[in-house]
Amino acid sequence: MTRVPTRKALETLPPYVPGARVPVGAAAFKLSSNENPFPPLPSVMAAIADAAVDVNRYPDMYATELVEAVAAHLAVQPDEVVMGGGSVAVLGHVLATVCEPGAEVVMPWRSFEAYPIYVTVAGATGVRVPMTDDGRLDLPAMAAAVTKRTRVVLVCTPNNPTGPAVRADELESFLSALPGDVLVVLDEAYVEFVADPAAADGLATFANHPNVVLLRTFSKAYGLAGLRVGYAVARPRLAAAIRAVSTPFGVSNVAQLAAVASLRAQREMAERVARLVDERGRMLDGLRSQGWAVPDSQANFVWLGIGENATKLAERCTRAGVLVRPFAGDGVRVSVGEREATDLLLEVTAESLDLAAR
Repeated sequence: MTRVPTRKALETLPPYVPGARVPVGAAAFKLSSNENPFPPLPSVMAAIADAAVDVNRYPDMYATELVEAVAAHLAVQPDEVVMGGGSVAVLGHVLATVCEPGAEVVMPWRSFEAYPIYVTVAGATGVRVPMTDDGRLDLPAMAAAVTKRTRVVLVCTPNNPTGPAVRADELESFLSALPGDVLVVLDEAYVEFVADPAAADGLATFANHPNVVLLRTFSKAYGLAGLRVGYAVARPRLAAAIRAVSTPFGVSNVAQLAAVASLRAQREMAERVARLVDERGRMLDGLRSQGWAVPDSQANFVWLGIGENATKLAERCTRAGVLVRPFAGDGVRVSVGEREATDLLLEVTAESLDLAAR
């Protein structure tokens, strides 16, 4: 039987593996998807309810009100902001904008697992650069991996799933070593959780380097993961090109109005982030006191790099009622959630030190 052919590159396309969901009727804590455990703020819920009456209409294609609100919040120009269905979708648009067939995209690994997928879909070739032993991006090695075919370098800070943020001094050294026509994408999905004063300032970096694009999202700190809204900050010419390849009407009216309401609730968001940062510290301290080697996380998750024992630890956590995210052969990522979830996790890890041995 004759079949419609698909692209050869898709034959080796790695699947995106979502974090495990709590089965219907089960009692468990979900620490597998880096979600914000708090429910939407009342003002955001009201915006969602108001927007629901217009779901029979297409949304503002360019999310004008939201773009202006984001631009004002970040002190950039509206023509430098491009909205999309989550920062991952915007990443796809960025790659489609600058990558020709045969182009190379340098990325850290292990990092966000959607990177290889979107690079392949864009027709480019991914060049993976291993992390350092302490879960940090090896920026000198990434700079050395850049060739004449490199069009994009992906810098995830804080890095998902290991947690450390790129320091300002190392980022400046990295950027100075790159050609000016190589686009550097700073993926800052977890930027609101960063507490390290030495961490790079993405907005300042963007202001000083024309070849830098920022990716940010409302999914994490703002708790709108289910509405899918993120954005890029880029120079006007590049932003216009990204906008040109973006999915028409890619951000729903519900998501747009919820995000605008979220930006107006900065104090409440900051309070919630502070609570999660405190809980992150308690989780890190608890794990380290048990003898686990854990990288310094500046995100809303922690990383246990236990290699081949990742699946075993995840299974033990699941049996105890806490869902975590295993990366087979590499490690386990644990999102920061409720205090009770941390307590339960620490009970499991205290009984699982046999898996921490290398």
